[in-house]
Amino acid sequence: MVEIYPDAGISGSKSRADRPGLDRMLNDGSHRHFDVVLCWAIDRLGRSLIDLLGTIQQVDQASFEAVGVDLYIDQQSIDTTTPMGKLIFQVCGAFAEFERSMIQQRIHAGLRRAKAQGKVLGRPMGHPICAA
Repeated sequence: MVEIYPDAGISGSKSRADRPGLDRMLNDGSHRHFDVVLCWAIDRLGRSLIDLLGTIQQVDQASFEAVGVDLYIDQQSIDTTTPMGKLIFQVCGAFAEFERSMIQQRIHAGLRRAKAQGKVLGRPMGHPICAA
């Protein structure tokens, strides 16, 4: 049986909460309603590898891998039904985790530099949101 989980007109950069088709697919996947997710391109699931990995690694406290659901992405030739595909995906996951760490380091370094230059971070105290 084939099921289509459309999110027509909704950007892949939106969160799971804003994409009802993706949310339903992830819920069905966590309950093992299918064996393989077939997708045209990686950006249909998420805008970046970091987003994609976050989406499929944490499906209601169970990853696709944990419940036995594989992933096939046509344009990028990622096929986790094969040992080579699983290796490629795991290596991509390691790079995505590395990139996430590098982004965090750059953010923290920028905040430290701004503080050292005497910049005040946050909204101005007179801003309506900050007013009590």
